[in-house]
Amino acid sequence: MIKEGKILHYGLSEPGPQTVRRAHAVHPVTAIQNEYSLLWRGPEKTIIPLCEELGISFVPWSPLGVGFLTGTIDANTRFAQGDIRGNESRFSPENLPNNLKIVDLLKNWGTQKHATPAQISLAWLLAQKPWIVPIPGTTQLAHMLENIGAENVKFTQAELKEFNKQLDAIQILGERLPAFVQAFSDVEAPLKKK
Repeated sequence: MIKEGKILHYGLSEPGPQTVRRAHAVHPVTAIQNEYSLLWRGPEKTIIPLCEELGISFVPWSPLGVGFLTGTIDANTRFAQGDIRGNESRFSPENLPNNLKIVDLLKNWGTQKHATPAQISLAWLLAQKPWIVPIPGTTQLAHMLENIGAENVKFTQAELKEFNKQLDAIQILGERLPAFVQAFSDVEAPLKKK
């Protein structure tokens, strides 16, 4: 279809590095779409450096950590039947109180920057690389406008360094995906602390 001109560009969703290299060798990949946020930084290990090496755009899905990074979830939150977050151990009653440390970080920086936790989360992603374009999902106009406002939140290099230092001190507990999904996944393992 590419040879026939019916498709100009293509991308891959949730590939591992070997899949990216194999696909890119056949025809240049335009974009990679993997989960990436302050809550899940796995792509930093190999996928983002590989995108930079090969000139591939990176499109983080769930840049607000399936709503967690908006600050609307607290230690008492329980998810409804069928909500995938109810199956993710990072949102379990045992792990949630610890993982809320990242929301506290966002709220503190939000106060300094006159921004919401969601805006700080998205601004951090936008500050990583110019070819990283997050795609936050929303069903409400107010949230969409809030997300757009992240473009106006800027980090200086010193602020970004300090934010990352504080971020690196927080260890997220639990797995990104439910065990039954991880068994079939081609994605990165969690980013380990050095």
